[in-house]
Amino acid sequence: MFIQTEQTPNPASLKFLPGCEVVSSGTAEFRDAAHAEKSSPLAVRLFRIPGVEGVFLGGDFVTVTRAGDFDWSLLKPQILAALMEHFSTGQPVLSEEHDVPAPSSISEDDDEIVKQIKELLDTRVRPVVAADGGDIVFHSFENGIVYLTMRGACAGCPSSTATLKNGIENLLKHFIPEVVEVRAVN
Repeated sequence: MFIQTEQTPNPASLKFLPGCEVVSSGTAEFRDAAHAEKSSPLAVRLFRIPGVEGVFLGGDFVTVTRAGDFDWSLLKPQILAALMEHFSTGQPVLSEEHDVPAPSSISEDDDEIVKQIKELLDTRVRPVVAADGGDIVFHSFENGIVYLTMRGACAGCPSSTATLKNGIENLLKHFIPEVVEVRAVN
């Protein structure tokens, strides 16, 4: 098994591409070992490595976030070994009881503006954010303001504010005049 790595805009996160499906639908984010304990055998394995601070699972990638004082040159080989061992033994990435939330799926109850926002996020924003090792989740649209959460490598990334304001906000305002601002929800 050959696992590729890619830099992300967030220097604290690195994207690992194992060349196979990681999560069949949606994404999963783990900020600590306790949160991963009942949900993801893979995340638990990665959290055993000193310096691993976060694990994000996407369709075909794993993004790992390191603690600030750890060096990638020391962490990367350990993470690669853990990923290789996990995928080569055929163990599940997520436990059966873990429910992966679907992306901000469009609901019949959504008004037209919210449907348009979700459609643009799913078709134009989510693929770009996933390429950087993250995801974006729609929370709400209130009084012209779109509330979103950045996940994975995008959470805490130095350029996430610029992504929200210059990228996503401009895109949404261009296609949906009712949108006046985009704000991050933590």
